[in-house]
Amino acid sequence: MEKKIIECVPNFSEGRDMTIIKQITDEMEKVQGVKVIDVDLGAATNRTVVTIVGSPEEVCEAAFRAARKAKELIDMTKHKGAHPRFGAMDVCPLVPVANITMEETVEYARKLAKRLGEELQYPVYCYEFAAQSPDRRNLAKVRSGEYEGLQAKLADPNWKPDFGPAQFVPEMGATAVSARNFLVAYNVNLNTTSTRRANAVAFDIREKGRPVREGNPVTGKIKVDENGKEIWTPGSLKSVKAIGWFIEEFGIAQISINLTDITVTPMHIAFEEACRKANERGLRVTGSEIVGVLPLQAMLDAGKYFLKKQNRSTGISDKEIIKIAVKSLGLDELYPFDADKKIIEYILEDKKTKKLVDYTITGFVHETASESPAPGGGSVAACMGSMGAALATMVANLSSHKAGWDDRWEEFSNWADKGKYYHDLLLKLIDEDTAAFNRIMDAFSLPKASDAEKAARKNAIQEATKYATEVPFRTMKACFEALEVIRAMAEMGNPNSVSDAGVGALAAVAGIRGAHLNVKINAAGLSDKDFVGKILSDSSDIEHKGLAIQEEILTLVNKIIIG
Repeated sequence: MEKKIIECVPNFSEGRDMTIIKQITDEMEKVQGVKVIDVDLGAATNRTVVTIVGSPEEVCEAAFRAARKAKELIDMTKHKGAHPRFGAMDVCPLVPVANITMEETVEYARKLAKRLGEELQYPVYCYEFAAQSPDRRNLAKVRSGEYEGLQAKLADPNWKPDFGPAQFVPEMGATAVSARNFLVAYNVNLNTTSTRRANAVAFDIREKGRPVREGNPVTGKIKVDENGKEIWTPGSLKSVKAIGWFIEEFGIAQISINLTDITVTPMHIAFEEACRKANERGLRVTGSEIVGVLPLQAMLDAGKYFLKKQNRSTGISDKEIIKIAVKSLGLDELYPFDADKKIIEYILEDKKTKKLVDYTITGFVHETASESPAPGGGSVAACMGSMGAALATMVANLSSHKAGWDDRWEEFSNWADKGKYYHDLLLKLIDEDTAAFNRIMDAFSLPKASDAEKAARKNAIQEATKYATEVPFRTMKACFEALEVIRAMAEMGNPNSVSDAGVGALAAVAGIRGAHLNVKINAAGLSDKDFVGKILSDSSDIEHKGLAIQEEILTLVNKIIIG
């Protein structure tokens, strides 16, 4: 299963004493799997913003430990700072990054808020998507009155906290917990040194827009309506904040953009609109930069957007898609773009443990041939299946680029995307199959001195064996579903590559049959007969259907080859 990833951006009411912040971030880093990827101290605001990423459970545990340490170290009775605040861990937003919905993230946010309130015994409010009532959605409203007005606020029944006691805890104050969409800090570079002109483009695109003025559009008096409210002309992009500034380090003006919801306005759309508005004002966008980090999907969406503008297939490797995004957005204009340090999923990757998919072909073969029992047949079956899906993807990409077939590029691009999905999934299953085998070995190595230990060991072996049965079954399903792409490419793809589709069918079905053997041998050790009966029946059905489709594909391939 794809790992769920969230980001958490807790803000602490301490920005001047690094020893305090270090103790807080140390607590976070004690949680295995959590990475602290940014610590931004602000002396004037006396506030520190920390960014952590990991699985939801790990991140929530790290956030709880950080709040507990903040309660111990930060004394709000002595706090002064320019930024609005009402607590030691002032806010704690959770942000879905990958393989998790906003609804799921809201559940985690509320569970965290409940735990903070009950275990640390201080008031906690939920805001934005986690808000339990519409009037608490806006953070400014929840935090109104700030720390100085918190005691009176808690005495008001209308402001009873969502979790924790409705009592004033002077040293801690309160915390606001939320679930929100990912925010990307994104700067667009201009071929000017004029902050005023950069500001003009920023006002053109930002959602807030610009005020309507009487007379001179820059210096004139701002118009107001009959109620005395300022009149503004909105900008062209929703969920976008922007301002122009001059960067001394690079000697250029930039449009500094906050994309507050990249599901509404993604990075590449903001870039394109900035280009259009800059051009209207006689300026030119020369590149851009990402401040901080962003999800992998944001880069893939950008790369695919520009590939589609070129009428090119998007069914290529993530590495190539990211390269297109970097070049199209000019992300390497000011300094090299390092995907491993900018993309959250890559930051979280375990670089120390070498995966089977990172081996060379020679290395993988030699590792398979070694005296080690893993990788074994399950990993090899997944490898064969990924090769079959990759061949179908290749035929789709070749067909998308075939001269005279220009009007069909999108059709074949869609097939290439499907093929890529299956070969990427099967690549993951290469290592997952070996991990499943290792889990069984770990279970067998558990202690068995007492009856309780024997029972725990037996249960662990059964669970590990069940998992080791499910993994090759997933390989079978992926290989079988990839046959749809292979068959389509044999039927309609570039006829010069029809033999590749045939080899793809052979490889995919070899993956099915090889994985089936692993399903059967692992299922033999399971005591759950209902599970065994169903998975053996389903896997036999997949192999039978796969062989039939392989025969259809090979008949078609040979017919085209022979003519």
